[in-house]
Amino acid sequence: MSNSAHDQATFLQGVGAGMRAVEAVIRELAQSNVTVLLLAEAGAGKRTVARYIHESSVRSAEPFCFAACAGVTPQDFSRMSGNGTVFLEEIGDLSSGCQAVLLDLLPQLETNGNGSRRARFIGGSARNLEADVKQGRFREDLYYRISGVCLRLPPLRQRKEDIPCFVNFFLAKYAHDFGRPAPVLSAATQKLFNEYSWPGNIRELEDAAKAIVVLGDESVAMDGLRAMLMKSARSDNGEQVSLKQASRAASRQAEKELILRVLNRTRWNRRRAAQELQISYKALLYKLKQIGYGELGTVI
Repeated sequence: MSNSAHDQATFLQGVGAGMRAVEAVIRELAQSNVTVLLLAEAGAGKRTVARYIHESSVRSAEPFCFAACAGVTPQDFSRMSGNGTVFLEEIGDLSSGCQAVLLDLLPQLETNGNGSRRARFIGGSARNLEADVKQGRFREDLYYRISGVCLRLPPLRQRKEDIPCFVNFFLAKYAHDFGRPAPVLSAATQKLFNEYSWPGNIRELEDAAKAIVVLGDESVAMDGLRAMLMKSARSDNGEQVSLKQASRAASRQAEKELILRVLNRTRWNRRRAAQELQISYKALLYKLKQIGYGELGTVI
C-alpha cells in the first residue's frame, strides 16, 4: 500500500457539460461516507478522482492511500481499515481470499454507531466487472456491495474540449520541474492533439506533453509522435499505438541527432565525443550500433 504523497496528481475541472455533471456527483460523494466504485478506461484519472473525493471530504486531514489490488493479501486489509481513505486500484484483481475479507469488512467500515472513525474505501476498475461476475472471477455479492454508488468517468476522446486545459497544465508543470520555459505549441500540434483518439487517455496526453518539454524542441518531438500516429492510422488490424511509445521514439530520434552533431563537431573522434556527451566510450559505441553506425571503424 502506498501513500499519495509519492504520487501526486492534480484534479483539473472540465469545461464541458458532461464532465461538469460528473464533477457535481463527485462533490456530493465527498460529503458522504459510502463506498464508491469508479469505472473508467486506463489512464482516465480514477486515482486522481478518488483523491479529489478524499481531499474534499471531512477526512482531508487524514491519510489518502492506494493499493494495487493484484498485490494485496488478506492480511493487508487490517492495515487499511484504520482511518482516512483507501483507493483500491483495479479491484477486479483482488484474489478470492481478499474479496471475502473485503466483503466482511465493508459493513463494519460504514457503520458509525460507535462514533469511531474508520477508513473509507473507493474502488476503481477498467474492467467489465459484470463479465467477471458471470465468469466466476469476481464475487457477485461483493460486486453489488461496492457498486451501489458507481461513477463512470468519460474517456478523454469524449471530452476533447478539456484537452487544451490539460496540455497547458502539463506543459507548465514539466517546464517548472525541469527548469525550462513553458513551450507554446504550434497550431499544427494543437490540431493533432485535438484530433487524436487518446487510447491511453489523460496519462498518455501527459506523457506527450512531458516529451515536448524534455526534448526542448517541439518539431523534433512531434516528428516522432506524427510518425507513430501515422503508423497507427495505417495499421490494418486497428492496433493502437500509444503516445507513450511515440514519446520514446521521439526521444531516440533526438538522441541520434545530438550524437551525430557532436561527432561531426569532433570530426568523428568517438572518445572526444563520448567525453562531450558525458557518457562512457563503450556506451557511445553501443548507441552508434543502435542507430546504424556500428560498422564504421573506430576513431580514437
